[in-house]
Amino acid sequence: MTQAIQKSLRDSAAMRWTALLLLALAMFCSYIFMDILSPIFDEVQVTRGWDGTAFGTMQGSEVFLNVFVFFLIFAGIILDKMGVRFTAILSGAVMLVGAIVKWYAMTDSFIGSGLDTWFTENLNYIPVFDELGVSPFYNGMPSSAKLAACGFMIFGCGCEMAGITVSRGIVKWFKGREMALAMGSEMALARLGVATCMIFSPFFCKLGGDISVSRSVAFGVVLLCIALIMFIVYFFMDKKLDAQTGEAEEKDDPFKISDLGQILTSSGFWLVALLCVLYYSAIFPFQKYAVNMLQCNLTLTPPAADSFWASDSVTIVQYIIMLVVAAAGFASNFQKVKSRQYALLGISVLALITYCFMGYMRQSAETIFAVFPLLAVLITPILGSYVDNKGKAASMLVLGSILLIACHLTFAFILPAFRGNEVGGIIVAYLTILVLGASFSLVPASLWPSVPKLVEPKVIGSAYALIFWIQNIGLWLFPLLIGKVLDATNEGVTNPTDKDYTWPLIMLASLGVAALLLGLLLKVVDRKKGIGLEEPNIK
Repeated sequence: MTQAIQKSLRDSAAMRWTALLLLALAMFCSYIFMDILSPIFDEVQVTRGWDGTAFGTMQGSEVFLNVFVFFLIFAGIILDKMGVRFTAILSGAVMLVGAIVKWYAMTDSFIGSGLDTWFTENLNYIPVFDELGVSPFYNGMPSSAKLAACGFMIFGCGCEMAGITVSRGIVKWFKGREMALAMGSEMALARLGVATCMIFSPFFCKLGGDISVSRSVAFGVVLLCIALIMFIVYFFMDKKLDAQTGEAEEKDDPFKISDLGQILTSSGFWLVALLCVLYYSAIFPFQKYAVNMLQCNLTLTPPAADSFWASDSVTIVQYIIMLVVAAAGFASNFQKVKSRQYALLGISVLALITYCFMGYMRQSAETIFAVFPLLAVLITPILGSYVDNKGKAASMLVLGSILLIACHLTFAFILPAFRGNEVGGIIVAYLTILVLGASFSLVPASLWPSVPKLVEPKVIGSAYALIFWIQNIGLWLFPLLIGKVLDATNEGVTNPTDKDYTWPLIMLASLGVAALLLGLLLKVVDRKKGIGLEEPNIK
């Protein structure tokens, strides 16, 4: 057995990282679909008659079943009982089905159909949920938004199931090795999906001068087909690994509800879970409003329609440059020869400057915000490697909280002061967005690898599921709160680019303050109980 383990796929760095790449590419595709309508909300308003309430309600529906029907808890049980392989393919299939439903809701074929009529006449009142104020629908909600919300709910179930499955898969392939680096790298690649969405969703929507929001959603559906293929390929790799090591995919002792007691009685688990919900609630809901926030605070003058900067080709060129930034920056961390490391780092920095210049010339809020994950791609391997070899995961969470607070306060108070200054405002926006993305990279590099230190191996899947469920409460609540605060502080403002985002941003900064306090408390608990969060992953 020992000899078999020594020759397993897991002991091959190339095979370990190939498995990681398959999982990361699948999540990359899911991240693109997650915000596929965010950068084209203005076109959705015009072509489908949605207002801000319809858009916010539909966006929040993504996590509705996960939170209020406890689907994520069941997903964790499925993962613990059925294993990574089965759950990966199931999650990919569920995401695809939900995406197809959402795509149909945005097509011209839906308009005037029997489904259109049915959704107009129904789902205007949901007993209990309406009374509690958490219904995913409301009276007068456009029929296309209702059906899109249904599809997004299904997608959300698959997406969050995929998230806990990928985390469990990385633990399986990297435990005792460079696990923090692996988790950080996976999330860095996945978050390139945010940038890809911001660039290509408007591109496909306006392709050829014909506006079609369904074309953007169809682009996301195709990518989720690719994600399912990635999971299928991973299935066979993981199956071969188990054949080599003699490990069983299903557990010998079945899951028991009582096992959850191990998780729920851990103070360290609760601190990590609350840190997670605070971090993610300050980032993901913000992403859905970030483009409009920039439009409200930057002075943007669209380029001439017949210029290169307004053409379709500039989108492709800018995306290629973005990939150069990410690839060169990421690869620089793995070079043992200093000259190669510095050369790749230099290429990445030059490409980033070029990308930012092109974003300035395009005068596009979408492409400006698309830099969000780029610095994270560059530094996540550094952070992950540091946690693997030196530890200090809890300290990194504290640092991330401080950066989170600084960035949201900069958006609230400093960026508006530069309105009217075309160059200065965009520079402040770029720098703040890059730092915000970098602060967010501290979460996968330090928080997620800490979970296996808090619970027994057989309930890791359920532990991740509980954390994701708690996180989803924030992802459902804060998009709604941002919208309500935005409406309450902008009464009478009719121009969508004249809104004041000060109070919503202060609210998000307060989440960072709470995360900072919890991070400091986590350091105290870790020191008293010897959890090992400040210790390296590689022994």
